[in-house]
Amino acid sequence: MSIIMLGIGDIGISSTAGDSIKTLAFGSCIVLVLLHSPTRAIGMVHVAMPDSSINKDTALVKPGYFVDTGVKVLLERMMRQTGAHSRTGFIVKMIGGAQVLAQDTTFNIGRRNELAIKKLLWDQGMGVHAEDVGGYKSRNVTAEVDTGRIIISSAGRGSWEL
Repeated sequence: MSIIMLGIGDIGISSTAGDSIKTLAFGSCIVLVLLHSPTRAIGMVHVAMPDSSINKDTALVKPGYFVDTGVKVLLERMMRQTGAHSRTGFIVKMIGGAQVLAQDTTFNIGRRNELAIKKLLWDQGMGVHAEDVGGYKSRNVTAEVDTGRIIISSAGRGSWEL
């Protein structure tokens, strides 16, 4: 039993009983979780920016930093881990995309990340099954392999499941 901690741009996958994958204090970032019901595998990516074209060097070293590279790598690794031949067995959950600075409507990275993920998933023939996005507060998230539970917490709001 272990906790796999992810930072910004990290990707984690596990199907080991007792494991959980966790990431902390993300605001405009999006955390995308893939659950593969038949094998009970869970994968998570913590993306910060929608498009890797702004920094190709970072995308090569840390593909999870960007939506376009991170989601594709997560999907590839999950399919390899599970032996899946199609994407139909995956449950997709998305968390984050807050506008932490309420007055900053110029860049709105959180919303851009959300839309980039939805478009990429649509192009892959997939969609989001559940989401907790937007708002003005940062979040923490834990995904449990044994139960498939996605537990979100935020300062002042307590914790809840997605």
